[in-house]
Amino acid sequence: MSKPKVGSISSWIDLTVPDATKVRDFYASVVGWTTSDVPMGTYSDYCMHPVDGDPVAGVCHASGPNAGVPPAWLIYITVADLAASLAKCQELGGHVLTPARDMGSYGTMSIIRDPAGAVCALVQAPG
Repeated sequence: MSKPKVGSISSWIDLTVPDATKVRDFYASVVGWTTSDVPMGTYSDYCMHPVDGDPVAGVCHASGPNAGVPPAWLIYITVADLAASLAKCQELGGHVLTPARDMGSYGTMSIIRDPAGAVCALVQAPG
């Protein structure tokens, strides 16, 4: 797998909502996605798959590390230096909604809100 380019938007998106199970079932019925569980300790979030395909999105409960994340489809934007980007976000009137957290082989990420109120995730690729 090649390292994502800085400034690129990942092919992955997440939706964080209070009742992920209900929303999982909604999208399964409306668009035909199948699902798989992603264990989160005391509950599961979900990977959403097109029929006979690899996962394309996540539907997550607004709890644990996602507590306080607003319900919106969340894009992931690659940055060169997550700490520097988070500092610049705050300096320019944005807000850091979740602290930086390790995502294993995907890198380190944080969710921010820009000055207009839009939300996205910033991710620094590993190594």
